[in-house]
Amino acid sequence: MGILSADQIREVVKARAENRSVSDKKVSDVREEMWTLHDRGELIVIPITPENKPVEVETLFGWKKRVPTDKLWHHKSCGQCGNIPGYPASLLWFMNQFKTTYLNEPHQTSCTAWNYHGSGTSNPVALAAVAVRNWYRAYETGTYPLIHCGTSYGDYKEMRKVLVENKEVRDKVREIMHHMGKELVIPEEIVHYSEWVHVKRDEIASMVKYELKDVVATVHEPCHYYKMVPEDAIYDSSVLGGQRPAPPTALLQKMGVNVADYSTWYDCCGFGFRHILTEREFTRSFATLRKIKPMVEEAHADVAITTDTGCVTTLDKSQWVGKVHGMDFLVPVLAEVQLAALAAGAHPYKIVQVHWHTSPVEKLMEKMGIDYQSYRKDFTEYLNQIKSGGKIEYLYDPHSEIEKYFAVNKGQVIVEEQALKRGE
Repeated sequence: MGILSADQIREVVKARAENRSVSDKKVSDVREEMWTLHDRGELIVIPITPENKPVEVETLFGWKKRVPTDKLWHHKSCGQCGNIPGYPASLLWFMNQFKTTYLNEPHQTSCTAWNYHGSGTSNPVALAAVAVRNWYRAYETGTYPLIHCGTSYGDYKEMRKVLVENKEVRDKVREIMHHMGKELVIPEEIVHYSEWVHVKRDEIASMVKYELKDVVATVHEPCHYYKMVPEDAIYDSSVLGGQRPAPPTALLQKMGVNVADYSTWYDCCGFGFRHILTEREFTRSFATLRKIKPMVEEAHADVAITTDTGCVTTLDKSQWVGKVHGMDFLVPVLAEVQLAALAAGAHPYKIVQVHWHTSPVEKLMEKMGIDYQSYRKDFTEYLNQIKSGGKIEYLYDPHSEIEKYFAVNKGQVIVEEQALKRGE
């Protein structure tokens, strides 16, 4: 049997969904019941409005999904901010270029999904309450949540289903929220940052300043993006024949990158949560042997691209183990938005912050035609200026963000004209 077309894949998925062997309940569009509960007053749906400038896409099941592109609330990633700061910085940099309205709020909590997937602690009520608490922060600031981390994205999709389909959990979470003076809210769509990048790919590609046709990239699709609640992932029959999720491949192709295939594309990056805590050498070996090795030997990749915190970290920071055993691959691993920012002229060290990565990015930048040595010299001078008391360059005015947060908590009305001052 040959390769199935996108439509044939959807028919197979639909048949499996309607004839599940483990349950007599078929997969349904949870959004329909969510709006019914909203109308009955059991919860509040955070709507996507014209102010959010949504773009409609198609998911694996052929369902329509609206991706908001403006007036956004950044649900940041603990792993990105603490471990790969150039990842969120590249995203904010693009939003600044597009003059996107957003709130980079200082009062967000972790999604706590690490505990859940690591089988450490937590339970459905606690997980759902944390999700609702964060969603409510976006709701009361008049912005729409954009999820940076694939783990949070997958967890929040599951929590939405639990809250809609399980009345017991829903009632308990509502009680918890009421104790905090808040309401039970659920976003109309759970949106991952890569979906924002995906629908903005034409604008991003128009900013590319370097020739990328000779750059070979392999794509690792994060498990928590398309394997958890798969009906929410974006597919496009014009991208790889609809065989795999459209983000981030569609962006890479639009930028002129040579996207190469490899045999273990479906495998996990090796992170896996539980075993990175208890059997981390398995994680390191798996990432090196099952992912990086095929990317190098089969695809001859110049860069590995992915769209999740844990995947970037694992694939990047596991390669030194292979080097110890004579497998000196050292393939740079970047998020798609980091590669796009590099290609669009963002500062490699101030914005993309390639120096935080374990596997060197300099060879890739050289192939792209980026004079990284000049950028590095400029960055060193900038650091010396800061040490001498010089001014720090911000992507946004942090004091304005904090003032806006306190204004909301005091019940003040935020005037739309008081836009956050953006840096370049």
